[in-house]
Amino acid sequence: METYSLAELSITYNDVTTKLIYKSGHLVVVADTGYKLWYIELDGMTQTSLLHRFHDSEEIGVALSGITAGGKPFKARGYFHPNVQHHAANIRGDGELAGF
Repeated sequence: METYSLAELSITYNDVTTKLIYKSGHLVVVADTGYKLWYIELDGMTQTSLLHRFHDSEEIGVALSGITAGGKPFKARGYFHPNVQHHAANIRGDGELAGF
C-alpha cells in the first residue's frame, strides 16, 4: 500500500468541473497480487453544498484529475462518497489510475 498526499484535485460531473477545497487529501494505492485498487480520502472540505449534492443523489460517478504533493499528475474515474457531518469525502476508484 502506498499513500500520496494531494496537492490538487478536481472532479467533473454533469459536465461541470470543480476544484476541490480540503485541508488534507490522500491518494491510497493498494497493489495485491498483481491487482491494483485505489481510493482518495479528503478531510476538512469547505464545499458543503457539493457534499450535500452528492449525499442527496444516486448519481455519484465522477471523472477526476489531480496532482500529488510530489508533482505526479493523474486522471481517473471514481465514485464520490460524501460525509457531510464530518466535512469529508472518499472517492472510490473505478478502473485504471492513469499516471500510476
